[in-house]
Amino acid sequence: MAGKNKLNPIIKCDYPDVDVIRVDDTYYMISTTMYFMPGAEILRSYDLMHWEHAAYVYDRLDSTPGQCLEGEENVYGSGMWAASLRYNKGTFYVCFVCNDTGKTYLYRSDDLKGPWKKSNIKGFFHDCSLLFDDDGKVYIAYGNRNIYVAELNEDLTATVDADDESKYDPDDKSCSYGKLVVRDRDDAQLGYEGSHFYKINGRYYLFFIHMPRATGKRTESCFVSDAPMGEYTGYDVCDDDMGFHNSGAAQGGIVDTPSGKWYAMLFQDSGAIGRLPVLIPVTWKGDMPVFGDDGKIPDSFETEDLRPGYEYTPLTGSDDFKNDINDEEKSGSYGFLSRWQFSHEPDPELVDHDSDKGTVRITTGKIAANLVQAKNVLTQRTHTPECCAEITVDGTKLGEGDYAGLCLLQSSYGFISLTRREGKLIIVTKKRFIDNGSFWGERNDKEPGDETGAVSFSGSKITFGCEAVFDDMKDTGRFYYKDEAGKKAYVGGDVKLKFLLDHFTGARFGLFVYSTKETGGSAEFSDFKMIR
Repeated sequence: MAGKNKLNPIIKCDYPDVDVIRVDDTYYMISTTMYFMPGAEILRSYDLMHWEHAAYVYDRLDSTPGQCLEGEENVYGSGMWAASLRYNKGTFYVCFVCNDTGKTYLYRSDDLKGPWKKSNIKGFFHDCSLLFDDDGKVYIAYGNRNIYVAELNEDLTATVDADDESKYDPDDKSCSYGKLVVRDRDDAQLGYEGSHFYKINGRYYLFFIHMPRATGKRTESCFVSDAPMGEYTGYDVCDDDMGFHNSGAAQGGIVDTPSGKWYAMLFQDSGAIGRLPVLIPVTWKGDMPVFGDDGKIPDSFETEDLRPGYEYTPLTGSDDFKNDINDEEKSGSYGFLSRWQFSHEPDPELVDHDSDKGTVRITTGKIAANLVQAKNVLTQRTHTPECCAEITVDGTKLGEGDYAGLCLLQSSYGFISLTRREGKLIIVTKKRFIDNGSFWGERNDKEPGDETGAVSFSGSKITFGCEAVFDDMKDTGRFYYKDEAGKKAYVGGDVKLKFLLDHFTGARFGLFVYSTKETGGSAEFSDFKMIR
């Protein structure tokens, strides 16, 4: 039977660098989770169109000062990148690099829900992809512009040529193990990367993203060989932006259905919302795949529904915080519903989740100059074309100079909060817009942000709201509070959002509290509502 058509992007949230596999009647997809914890989220689907949370691979990585957001340290724009998800002989494998540690991580488990065993592969294998060959050998494809294929040893801890010290430079996090098999032009704006490695009908396939200088558009390429480290030939197989700002869909893999049909899962840069998954039907012409209609993505198509009638759990939504933290099907984010992730590794000692009362109390443990230095920010993805969220905040125990409220988290951010000044609570909005002419932004931001509004307030408990509009890259947000009659009162004007490489993630709703003068203050959050 055919799944219900859902126009691309198939997920309206930030899920970049996707890799997808099928195990029997179930599809699994992993994407980059950067600095959010828990990380390496795996989604599940039975029709490739609709997806729900299945598992997190880890709740923390190496607990470095940057990963823990200690002081002014952070790993914005770093952390877990572009994972490879594979299943071989009853075991799931997840392999990825972290640009802050310069390491390659390999996790494996016989059960998708874990526990996952963590190890490292010697070297730094940028945007790597694993291939388990029929003869028992395992290969890894990796690189940027220069693409290498290397054979791994039996215990998957290094390549078979790892003893050659000339092939690894830990200082600039680069290696050249194995064989150089594909090289992009030197003048390409983005050289081949985002490797996805397959063996199909006895031949070996490498898929990459790149950006030719002539078009400045992300493009998907495919190369094929008769041997894993043989001679590869290929060309661009998808060059289409679906009419969206010259923003091509690329970087991802392909997967087959039980009936033998093929699909590609790529992503498209979509402004401040982030990078959104795009599904494309794939056919074959000889040994080469044909994406969509000769490289163009069709407006509509159908997929096979392997479990008709199945109801998917939404990836975003409201939360009364009364969920049972022992319910493994619902929980997975430090005792919260799986739709929640913390910005960086949290300190659970400073987060009190009372599921009986339906409250979350976050206490400050450091002095922070601004929102992006705040620890224990509890986040949830926004979605396009527009969305709105509300949260009730109790600021009774806020200290002098503390801020607590609801934010749109990105390097160009905005928030509405309670703050205590001269002993009194007031409502304050702030924003920070990075416009330094660089797409790299300012990862180590120390500015306090610009105050855009202040409103007197009597009481200690209030409901804040945020409306975000991403449609056609409008990329704006605005904040409000609700008065005693429940009417919205907007404060601070519009906030401009912007996707930059300093954070490298889409804007998220966040529940936050931070101290600018003295630690130990706290705020209590309740009744999170995703209005639309």
